[in-house]
Amino acid sequence: MARMTAARAAVEILRREGVTDAFGVPGAAINPFYAALKASGGITHTLARHVEGASHMAEGYTRTRPGNIGVCVGTSGPAGTDMITGLYSAIGDSIPILCITGQAPTAVIHKEDFQAVDIAAIARPVTKMAMTVLEAAQVPGVFQQAFHLMRSGRPGPVLIDLPVDVQLTEIEFDPDTYAPLPVYRPAASRAQIEKALGMLNAAERPLIVAGGGVINADAAEPLVRFAELTGTPVVPTLMGWGAIPDDHELNAGMVGLQTSHRYGNATFLESDFVLGIGNRWANRHTGRLDVYTAGRTFVHIDIEPTQIGRIFAPDYGIASDARAALELFVEVAGELKAEGRLPDRSPWAAATQEKRAALQRRTHFDDTPIKPQRVYQEMNRAFGPETRYVSTIGLSQIAGAQLLHVHRPRHWINCGQAGPLGWTVPAALGVAKADPATPVVALSGDYDFQFMIEELAVGAQHKIPYVHVLVNNAYLGLIRQAQRAFDIDFQVSLGFENVNTPELGVYGVDHVKVAEGLGCKAIRVTDPDELGAALEQAGKLAAEYRVPVVVEVILERVTNIAMSTTNDIGDIVEFEETATEPWHAPTSIRTLKP
Repeated sequence: MARMTAARAAVEILRREGVTDAFGVPGAAINPFYAALKASGGITHTLARHVEGASHMAEGYTRTRPGNIGVCVGTSGPAGTDMITGLYSAIGDSIPILCITGQAPTAVIHKEDFQAVDIAAIARPVTKMAMTVLEAAQVPGVFQQAFHLMRSGRPGPVLIDLPVDVQLTEIEFDPDTYAPLPVYRPAASRAQIEKALGMLNAAERPLIVAGGGVINADAAEPLVRFAELTGTPVVPTLMGWGAIPDDHELNAGMVGLQTSHRYGNATFLESDFVLGIGNRWANRHTGRLDVYTAGRTFVHIDIEPTQIGRIFAPDYGIASDARAALELFVEVAGELKAEGRLPDRSPWAAATQEKRAALQRRTHFDDTPIKPQRVYQEMNRAFGPETRYVSTIGLSQIAGAQLLHVHRPRHWINCGQAGPLGWTVPAALGVAKADPATPVVALSGDYDFQFMIEELAVGAQHKIPYVHVLVNNAYLGLIRQAQRAFDIDFQVSLGFENVNTPELGVYGVDHVKVAEGLGCKAIRVTDPDELGAALEQAGKLAAEYRVPVVVEVILERVTNIAMSTTNDIGDIVEFEETATEPWHAPTSIRTLKP
């Protein structure tokens, strides 16, 4: 046994649970932990500029590689409340991150001491566990339980709040004999898989819907193998994008109200059976449930038993880790195939690819100011399949999901459920920190970019290079488009005449100057024919200077992106022309229901 402070014991446990990186901001109430972090060594710390930024860096870090758990650290009071958005984003997408906060001394927590707040009570609804540790001897057990909970069942975040006196108290702890608790993941039985496969085989036009649980379980390989064995087309959700390559002949496209493909929705509406694996039936994917479910049989497989039936009742449900279920699906399907007992799905699969060929959206425009569709066309040409894309929310993300191409798991890193503005810059830094050998490209609109723009300085200080494609129309584009339903264009314009940069006109903020002032490199593009060269140059600058490089693309101010206005996946407005003003009715076509 060894005698050490509880803070040092916590750090030793982090190391033995596989933590190598942390993101945070020190402060008086967490300084004992930082002292232990420095003394112990082995964990690299990245200093954020905002504590919310640290939480999103931890998210990006976790989402990049199987087994990663990002750690974010802050002091008492507002540091913890600042990280609540990161915890909400993490629990919404089943992402394990550990948030460690300092706290006022135990004797004065209840006395409204400076920066003393019941952060555990605040964080409890958005975590798997949130606890203020009042006894130093409990610290090792609490940290051990935290890692067990984060990894077991449906993954998610944990917050541990450490009063400063608890951190400083010496306890008996032997780090050399410490061992992580076993991880619990439910696994499907063979009988369950045989029944589900029997239901699939009885269908004429089946689909597999692959959700973020497939990514979290590192189950892309058995997913593709199972699809190939049975000839079943696959619909990846936004969180499952990359689980099957975009160019795979069984990729049927994404389905939904916004981040979807025309051919994906058309194919889904013709299906008669859906096997959902590791997905939530999220509302932006399903839209109106009567349309989504009509005429289809559903099997739902999810690691969290209470998720089954939460949105609608499937015809059959299985509580299982996605990888465990898919490996058993591969085994059983392989046996049936060897016996010649699997139906021929080639005509159905071919029909999905015919729709894919016929229902593409236009991307090539030569207009100036630049149309956003052209940006994604050039991104597809400039960035290879090894690129990791990072994005959050808005028209930029919606159009990106409709038009970009993703070929590998964990190469589309997106906060799907919470979608907080400002997420992209810090998350991209976390992604690049987790995998410095792979190109990272972030995608933002101007408002998302401005929310946490200060975090660019983190990349400059810590030499974390990535390319940030910033599409600037000086508008809250998604909200502006949504306001058309109310015949208004109100408080959504970001444009103003910048007295320092008159050449920008109403585009207002000079993002190039701001990025350069934060120690980064930046390029502005106004000509569509210069986009490709600018993206290529950005990659070279990032590699040379080891800093974030911003490519600001000046867009036309109003572009309406395809999506549903009726909450119906069979009723997507496909904009062919851009309205001169956002409240005028555009020329459009609609995806027809079968």
